[in-house]
Amino acid sequence: MKLSDRLERIAAKAAGVTEGYAADVGTDHGFVPIRLIESGKVKHVVAMDVRKGPLERACEHVGEYHMEDQIETRLSDGLKELKPGEADTVIIAGMGGELMLRILRDGAHVRNSVKHYILSPQSELSVFRHGLEELGFSIVEEEMLLDEGKYYVILHVSPGTMHYEREYEYRYGADLIRKQDPVLKEFLERELAQGEELLAHLGRSGTDGARKRAESLINELEETKEAYHALQGID
Repeated sequence: MKLSDRLERIAAKAAGVTEGYAADVGTDHGFVPIRLIESGKVKHVVAMDVRKGPLERACEHVGEYHMEDQIETRLSDGLKELKPGEADTVIIAGMGGELMLRILRDGAHVRNSVKHYILSPQSELSVFRHGLEELGFSIVEEEMLLDEGKYYVILHVSPGTMHYEREYEYRYGADLIRKQDPVLKEFLERELAQGEELLAHLGRSGTDGARKRAESLINELEETKEAYHALQGID
């Protein structure tokens, strides 16, 4: 079974922190739960999906690997069908940030028993980090990777408190900046180059709409530059 780089890292991170009982929300084909059991560090996984089709495929794959006793598939909207005490680690990946926040909000009933969340939102990262703070979660660690031409972030989150001083830390990740993450550095350089190119294009346009977008873009680029300087240790 071959997984993408992102899914391999998600599975490895979950296996590295769990006490042996995990849940995978939006399991799709069930490949991450299979990899967790293969790691030898996980005893049982609840693989959940809101759609019957993907869950049936997950069942088939679990059967192919003869892991029916270790992986339970369950139809569930987010965490709603997970019972307290069934998992100490929850994985949620491959969804937009706002949807993931809704799932975490609706999963308050398992908050006291889940110690670790491995999360990989595909969009709205600034909103997502702010939302984690508001929901009473703390980001323990972040990892950024480039997989098949796309940039992804993987967060290890636990119940707790957090607060960042600067807005760019919510947008790009305070932990990634602090660690001077090389993938984030590459991403910021790309953002700056593309932003400057778009700004030049808007300047040539001359329309009212272009002027308004340029003003907004200038502010965005300023924030990106602040993050880039902070990552390099420049005041």
